[in-house]
Amino acid sequence: MKKKILYVEDDNTLAFLTADNLELHYEVAHFANGREAFDAFKQQDFDLCILDVMLPEMDGFELAAAIRERNVEVPIIFLSAKTLKEDRIKGLKLGADDYLVKPYSIEELILKIEVFLQRSQKQAIVKNTICTIGSFTFDPENYALTKGSERIMLTERESALLKLFIDNKNAILKREKILTALWGTDDYFMGRSMDVFISRLRKIFKDDESIRIENIPRIGFKLVAP
Repeated sequence: MKKKILYVEDDNTLAFLTADNLELHYEVAHFANGREAFDAFKQQDFDLCILDVMLPEMDGFELAAAIRERNVEVPIIFLSAKTLKEDRIKGLKLGADDYLVKPYSIEELILKIEVFLQRSQKQAIVKNTICTIGSFTFDPENYALTKGSERIMLTERESALLKLFIDNKNAILKREKILTALWGTDDYFMGRSMDVFISRLRKIFKDDESIRIENIPRIGFKLVAP
């Protein structure tokens, strides 16, 4: 059975060309309107979402935020003509897994889709156990961190990154190992994405002095925790 993709793009020509190529590999539901796309997301199950940013009624950032409120697992890829670093960072902070700038290569897009779908499939098969890190309890299967009565929901990528750090606690993790494990490639732009996710984890743990994610210059990172 083909994987099902939610594709949201209001440029009819680009949407036709992209959907035509994607439909060779996947089932594609295309919408030109952010509001209609979210209505469809609420009613159907999708394996991955591809979103433009500049959309009528509900823009791509708003749509991604709404999707993440309902589902922290489904991979999200932004395809946008907005090239500013701030836009890319905003998209990633909202929980997107990747941000491709137009014009993009269909071959690259399909490769990225395959990486995210394979990762999702592997994570669905592997049952992870709840563990403790400092004053937090981490439930990787449900992408949740708990501290007392506070429950913090992580995105799938944040959860996978934290799990990788915990599995290598108090040891140096090379940047290329993290990138290959989570993104499938050791790429400069993916490295910038990784830095955004690490920054978010640091903010979550900032009030627990027993937990630190240390920068190891020119090498990688180390999670220091009891």
